[in-house]
Amino acid sequence: MIGLCGAGMSAVARLLQQVGYTVTGSDAGFYPPVSDYITKLGLTCTVGHRAENIPPNPDLIVIGKHAKLVPETNEEVAAAHAQYKDHVCSFPEILANLTADRQRMVVAGSYGKSSMTSLITWCLAEAGTAPGWFIGAIPKGFAHSSDIGEDGPFIFEGDEYPSANWDTRAKFEHYEPHTVLLTSATHDHVNIYPTLEDYHKPFAALLSGLAKRKGTLIACTDETNAAAFYEVYPGPKEAYGLDHQQAFTASNIVLGDPSRNTPTQFDLHIRGDVLKGFTTTQMGRHAIENICGAAAYLLGQNLISVEAFRDAVARFDGLERRLDRKAPNSALMIYEGFGSSYEKARAAISAVRAHFPQRRLVVMFEPHTFTWRNRAALGLYETVFADTETVWLFAPPAHGATSHDQLSLDEIVAGVRAHHPDVRPFIRDESTSILNDLHPEKDVLLILSSGSFDGALAPLLETAAEAYPAPIAATG
Repeated sequence: MIGLCGAGMSAVARLLQQVGYTVTGSDAGFYPPVSDYITKLGLTCTVGHRAENIPPNPDLIVIGKHAKLVPETNEEVAAAHAQYKDHVCSFPEILANLTADRQRMVVAGSYGKSSMTSLITWCLAEAGTAPGWFIGAIPKGFAHSSDIGEDGPFIFEGDEYPSANWDTRAKFEHYEPHTVLLTSATHDHVNIYPTLEDYHKPFAALLSGLAKRKGTLIACTDETNAAAFYEVYPGPKEAYGLDHQQAFTASNIVLGDPSRNTPTQFDLHIRGDVLKGFTTTQMGRHAIENICGAAAYLLGQNLISVEAFRDAVARFDGLERRLDRKAPNSALMIYEGFGSSYEKARAAISAVRAHFPQRRLVVMFEPHTFTWRNRAALGLYETVFADTETVWLFAPPAHGATSHDQLSLDEIVAGVRAHHPDVRPFIRDESTSILNDLHPEKDVLLILSSGSFDGALAPLLETAAEAYPAPIAATG
């Protein structure tokens, strides 16, 4: 596996191990958290790409999608194509082959994929159906982000990115699912898909194939673009959401208080029937929306019972970096959200604001993705931090800066300051200073990025625990 340290590649490595392959691999670097996971799998990652990394007579050579994994500049990739061309494949091809005899379900969309895939998989596993899964994040309820499963359906987090440097088809086109759950289709990945029309092409291809197989589309019709795909889809379909009286929706929502460990309560509507007494510890309106989508698949296709679904939803613990609490041994309320796009950032901000309406909301933001650091994103900064008191801004990363029209930190700061009263740029060594103005009972800190702030998070969280320790609970 060339490019073993990619999140998707390491998850595929686990599946290949499960079906009996001996797996070796290499990558340009070997860093946490993926390096920890690869070590947990018992794999050795060779650092550096060299032709001699390839063992004699391999059955398969899987090459990742990284821009540097091309034969023109990478001698290991060049050797793979020259010596074992018939054995070279991409990881979506591997996933398709490993699951060819399974009932396959793909969660697709510009946001919500990881959370929805994890929720559905969790419910199936809790109900004893032995599903398989492939998740592009770290789910809290499982030891692994992928598993081959047994007789249950195989649940994919579907990725619209191109499959390989030699294959421009979106990854999810390889999976040929029987069901597609479409969470959204707002414009994303502008470095790959410059226009919304470009971005929609792989989704149209996915749904065209689904229609030919007479498969079922489940779509969140609260989101305009997903609703448009739903309207024209010619096959079996179900709608879910919270705004338009869909067949799968929710009502009587009472948001929980995370500071007191009280869950959110709501009633679930299933094709006109009202199911009472649902709870979730997940934060935000989008968490309830996800549960409605999971119900459309799991209950709509009679895969598990209502009782099993209700119990599993209540116990679902979410994912890392999806509004999970950080430094729980600190009195400060600190959460991390995945802020790779405008919609994800706004959903996280809105969720924290809704659950902590009386607190000041302080945001720590890194424009890590091309979607955020491209000049076309400048207008998004006008509203993304609405309803927040203070915004701490980190510089965009330098890698790939010359491949697109990249914004500088100064330009981003100026763009936000034009619409926000308190904007503060910071560098890695200044991260702990963010804690100085925070009060355990008056503030909440939301960390937003798809990156690592160049290593600044670990010292910040360590300092939070040391400077603001959580009170020791009374006993006896």
